[in-house]
Amino acid sequence: MHERSSVGELAERLRGELDRYSPGGKLPSSRALVERFRVSPVTVSRALAQLAAEGLVVTRPGAGAFRAEPRAAARPSGDTFWQELALSADSATELVPRAVDASGVLVTLAAPPPGVVEFNGGYLHPSLQPERAMAAALARAGRRPGAWGRPPIDGIPELREWFARGIGGAITAAEVLIASGGQSALATALRALAPPGAPVLVESPTYPGMLAIARAAGLRPVPVPVDTDGVRPELLAEAFRATGARVFVCQPLFQNPTGAVLSARRRPEVLRIAREAGAFVVEDDFVRRLVHEDAGPLPRPLATDDHDGVVVHVCSLTKATSPSFRIGCLAARGPVLERLRAIQVVDHFFVPRPLQEAALELVGSPAWPRHLRTVATDLKARRDTMTAALRATLPELAVAHVPLGGYQLWARPPDGTDEAALVAGALRAGVAVAPGRPYFSAEPPAPHIRLSFAAAAGAAEITEGVRRLRAACDEVLGEGVRA
Repeated sequence: MHERSSVGELAERLRGELDRYSPGGKLPSSRALVERFRVSPVTVSRALAQLAAEGLVVTRPGAGAFRAEPRAAARPSGDTFWQELALSADSATELVPRAVDASGVLVTLAAPPPGVVEFNGGYLHPSLQPERAMAAALARAGRRPGAWGRPPIDGIPELREWFARGIGGAITAAEVLIASGGQSALATALRALAPPGAPVLVESPTYPGMLAIARAAGLRPVPVPVDTDGVRPELLAEAFRATGARVFVCQPLFQNPTGAVLSARRRPEVLRIAREAGAFVVEDDFVRRLVHEDAGPLPRPLATDDHDGVVVHVCSLTKATSPSFRIGCLAARGPVLERLRAIQVVDHFFVPRPLQEAALELVGSPAWPRHLRTVATDLKARRDTMTAALRATLPELAVAHVPLGGYQLWARPPDGTDEAALVAGALRAGVAVAPGRPYFSAEPPAPHIRLSFAAAAGAAEITEGVRRLRAACDEVLGEGVRA
């Protein structure tokens, strides 16, 4: 059983049995719970921790777990309505009022309830994560001399050098800053490159987390359509002319959500158009390490071919490891690097040294290339399983492009589909999918859903998830959609 599901199920069982014990009464020992429910000690420990976090039990090291005393009556809530005025007071003077909306991000971050197939996730299933290798790397890192001291502001030199080699071209370690994952690096880049109220060009559709960053900074995302070859250069040039924007954010490799790869013909066009507009290109190279086994040689990062400091490169180890392994980098050439550095220092001081040291241990170990090969094989198999299941079971759900990297399919239901109703119906049927609306910075041209094949437990669960999605489509769209 999936560990997260078994933890939730055990917590639910124990929650239902708490009335058997008086306040302060001792629960069965962890060993007794392991034997009774046939779960691991780790599952018992995590289930009890969950109940403790809810205030239902109290755990005492060496003594066990006890039913918590009843909570005191809640204090009357104060009047917080004044905050509405305080939080909106600056909007009258802002050209583009800030909108701090995390809903599009939470759709993919929130874990679905136990028993629900996770097609909405953006991270590898725990069975695909290199947990042993990460644990060993962290243990070795913790023993390194100075590992718990203050790191260099820009990051430890060896890790900066490793990222620079991965980018290639003329990028050197001196032009790399270590960041706390890709989301943090994107936030730093947008704050550095565009003032509040400015337009920023974005792919359409695109990653909701980046749209949330832009809007929270008071920027105005302007959509530029993509097709299976990436962003359309003629529309990009027109958007620069029409808006005067000085930033374009793109994902040239296995774009989220479409999986598109910027074609060889368009790559130099994008750099030329941005250079002529006096603009930066923020390259979010987020899944280069999630290439599928059948992809063949990958195109180099845009930063590799940039000689004029147009590209600000962002990448991360998180997608290929674990959501908690938040290590990434920012790379840039020229005066902009100092602004990036200043904003990162003000916002974060530095990335914790033990995590940097662990990253260096991990990517330098023999386990790292083995892990990447395993993921490449498994993601291809999962992609093929989901694609085949959709074609056999849900042919009316159109998938225009099957990517050779990344972790998702971008699917279009029939025209006229109520996207929100389909997403809600899928959850009722036991499968969580991501709605397409948050991926568009303006009105979407059609309904879409994003289906992740990396977060599910395996092929059998992917097939079952598609079957449940079939049931949801029948409920929401009617049996006539099979015709």
